[in-house]
Amino acid sequence: MLNSQLYLKAIPLKPRTDKIEVAVKDVIGNRVGTLVRSIRVPEFDDEKLASSSLILADLMEHVPARNIGTGSFIIGDTKVRPRVEPSDGKPASFKRDQRLNLWLQVYNLKQDKQSRKTNATISYDIVNVASNKSVLHADEASSVYGNTGDQITIEKSMPLASLEPGVYNVKITVNDQVTKQTIDPSARFQIE
Repeated sequence: MLNSQLYLKAIPLKPRTDKIEVAVKDVIGNRVGTLVRSIRVPEFDDEKLASSSLILADLMEHVPARNIGTGSFIIGDTKVRPRVEPSDGKPASFKRDQRLNLWLQVYNLKQDKQSRKTNATISYDIVNVASNKSVLHADEASSVYGNTGDQITIEKSMPLASLEPGVYNVKITVNDQVTKQTIDPSARFQIE
């Protein structure tokens, strides 16, 4: 990412498919570059288990209380700097000496009527795309997040030193045991 710049602009959009066009001008070299992408903004149903986009980040850190909700890449009390896909369609790229940070919000978990707590299992899977072999599998219960109502924010971080260079798929599967609903957002990344 030599000579690159990250920029964040939050724009509220209605549920639909929109087109975004970004133009960048190099004022010194007098060159212009453009990027056009379509963005599908999903419609959320209060009765269905749902999630945000799964963000792969090269930086994820908690911020002081005075910075909550302010500044670029700050979501709640966490700064999440995404590692985005290049425009050539390849997956987001990381080096072996970096950490892979995962950030995801899960919405509409239902509480058990007796315990008044959510009851969900969360599974993490990372698979080497070339060999189709699992390199990581882990499970946890939603109870590790405390009593957070119908929403949890997943923040996981792992070193990449033990993974060989190549392309990987990461999937987070959330099973709501109360409603028997499942979601499984995923993303690809590459290790150089």
